[in-house]
Amino acid sequence: MRWTFRRYWLPVAALATVACMLPWALSPAAAEGVQQAGEDGFVSIFDGESLKGWDGNPDFWRVEDGTITGQTTAEKPTKGNTFIIWRGGQLGDFELKIDFKLTNHNSGVQYRSFEVPDQKWVVGGYQADCDGDRKYTGAIYGEKFRGLLALRGQKTVVGENHKPKVVGSVGDPDELKSHIKTDDWNHYHIIAKGFHFVQKINGVTMSEMTDEDAAQRRASGILALQLHAGPPMKVQFRNIRLKQSAMASQASIPPGSIQVDGRKKIVFVAGTPSHGFGQHEHRAGCMLLAKALNDSGLVQAKVTAGGWPTDESVLDDADAIVIYADGGAKHPMISNSQHPQSLEHLGKLMHKGVGLVCIHYAVEVPKGLAGDALLDFIGGYFEPFWSVNPHWVADYKSLPDHAIARGVKPFGINDEWYYHMRFRPGMVGVTPILTAVAPASSLSRPDGAHSGNPDVREAVKNGEPQHMAWACQRADGGRGFGFTGGHFHWNWGDDDFRKTVLNAIVWSAKLDVPVDGVPSKTPTIDELLANLDPKKKPADFDPAKIQKQLDELNQR
Repeated sequence: MRWTFRRYWLPVAALATVACMLPWALSPAAAEGVQQAGEDGFVSIFDGESLKGWDGNPDFWRVEDGTITGQTTAEKPTKGNTFIIWRGGQLGDFELKIDFKLTNHNSGVQYRSFEVPDQKWVVGGYQADCDGDRKYTGAIYGEKFRGLLALRGQKTVVGENHKPKVVGSVGDPDELKSHIKTDDWNHYHIIAKGFHFVQKINGVTMSEMTDEDAAQRRASGILALQLHAGPPMKVQFRNIRLKQSAMASQASIPPGSIQVDGRKKIVFVAGTPSHGFGQHEHRAGCMLLAKALNDSGLVQAKVTAGGWPTDESVLDDADAIVIYADGGAKHPMISNSQHPQSLEHLGKLMHKGVGLVCIHYAVEVPKGLAGDALLDFIGGYFEPFWSVNPHWVADYKSLPDHAIARGVKPFGINDEWYYHMRFRPGMVGVTPILTAVAPASSLSRPDGAHSGNPDVREAVKNGEPQHMAWACQRADGGRGFGFTGGHFHWNWGDDDFRKTVLNAIVWSAKLDVPVDGVPSKTPTIDELLANLDPKKKPADFDPAKIQKQLDELNQR
């Protein structure tokens, strides 16, 4: 079946079972509080004594009497819904058994969910609902994710219009309500197999839903518990036990989570030689970044050079792919006589939730199928006759509260910073990372496919901020990142410039970025000169001058 693209959101891959593979991997922190699986295959993911493996706002979450307890008061309300997140891995096909006790208001259990960018402890996705009035308890809800999907008593199918259609009944809602206790302990049993979901309370099926919304359904995601904004409330959870299917769908397996040395895998696709000496040094740039990542110990990185890999299988177990190459009609994902279906192959990997990072010219592809693909994969791209590619000093005076910005200080540097990029309408799922106001001097050239157009001239005249790097959270759980700098190879010697991209690569592989960012040593000029493509060196090339400029930049 040929791959087809949907504008802005990708459909989730058809399920395919994979035997003898763990569908998720526990983080070390979470593993400390997890017991061995019993005969029924369930494991406890809460030790009853601490919040090891759980991450929530300590102002609202605590351990009390062997339970995870969330509480708000009139004196200490939460401004918005806040969640405590299990950091033990991603849920694919699973069964969850959990006891809950709710005093007043509203709560729920999030599953196959996602963290909302730039909003700490805020989650969206499928939710097993519960409320103090028992009006919605047992319902399947989509938190920040399409709303109610199945009320108690309903059997529904969610279609391509993103709305549920009632196709049957699992019981009378009022009779089912009689099985739910008020202000007392109840037992939730949540079952997710493929895109079929069943929620039971106290042994009785409350709702059932099949998600056929290929554009928005989720094959995998996080587990979290909700504390709702509004009136004072208290919710408690205990006996939290999880079982993942040994025959998990491939889409639900975090790509590359099963590695010999436990680290996730990054594959760099370096383009062919291009431009002059010290410019578009794809292979050398990829090798420098890969070495920094490998030295950090966070991931294992591998570089393939010469464009799209001759052996495409090198990509198949990647957690994230980094493309640093010429773009336009020469982009590796669309210009490949040996593998003419490279875009389709990449799309299937994106479908599984693999991360994608595009650097410099690799953010440009022709408008149409390839452009729509990059909108899906990374949230934006360079569109000819809309975007521009001037050389200028972009001054990034502030950075957002995002994992990619950890440890990155405000900086300014001369590069061929593309801007006026084509983003998804409304910036859906897209978070700007590097933003600056472009000067009028950056549009000194006549209008053309890359040099200017009436729209960009109007935007610059109005002082509209331009985004030169951005993060994208995809509906399929995958992550993307676009970075328009990278024309001058020497800029990788700037610590903040380099750290931004290293952080983004780690983030795109669904790893936690260290609090101070990905560590890396400042490369010397000799290290920057290593692995360059064979190009004629200018007669006036002065490595000492470049070293001095980098030293000055890194002392800012």
